Amino acid sequence: MYQAKYILYFGGFKLSETIVVQWLIMIFLILLSLYLTRDLKEVPTTKRQVLVEMAVDGLRNLVTDTMGKRFIENAPWIIAYIGSIFMFFATSNLIGLLGLRSPTTDLDTTVAWAGITVFMIYFMGVKFQGGKYFKSLLEPTPIMAPLNIIGEIARPISLSFRPFGNILGGAIIMSLLYKLLGFVSTLIPNVKIPIGQLVIPMPLHMYFDLFAGTLQAFIFIMLTMVFVGSTADE
Repeated sequence: MYQAKYILYFGGFKLSETIVVQWLIMIFLILLSLYLTRDLKEVPTTKRQVLVEMAVDGLRNLVTDTMGKRFIENAPWIIAYIGSIFMFFATSNLIGLLGLRSPTTDLDTTVAWAGITVFMIYFMGVKFQGGKYFKSLLEPTPIMAPLNIIGEIARPISLSFRPFGNILGGAIIMSLLYKLLGFVSTLIPNVKIPIGQLVIPMPLHMYFDLFAGTLQAFIFIMLTMVFVGSTADE
């Protein structure tokens, strides 16, 4: 029921709904960033710039406190990445409020995000510790290596399926609710507009799309910061 559908065709090339929605989200975020960062002054003169600076300072403090100053000094770009992935992740979850299919309900999306995190874990681990980073697989004793390897494999699986399962579960519940309310509306005489579908689902949308969606985005970036930031520990 929630398998991605192909909606654009270019000869033998086709694009799924997930890809199209992701591009729409990226265009929206690019336009939003251009609006928020235009005409910036050294001394803020608008509420818009004050809010942007507060958000950036809060993000910088969160990333620095979580990943450590040593990591930030060697990889300051991580702050922009964490902010970008959070905005993209949160917007992907909130897009359901507009009646579009959330990209997070497609496992390919969350696997890609988890893949980036895993790549950064090993890349930064080698950057900070060199080849000895992989010696952690033999700790505390070499006999624990198989379990440590299983743990490494489980990490991207957990990162992928946690947001996918939560967002997909909420989407399925909302879909079933809309169908139920639509059916109940047909049983009420002289009612042609499914009023129940307009009012009753609102609190659930607030939970599944707004609260749970934003929470899953926050959990994902926190896990990313913890996993990647730990590579700087010697």
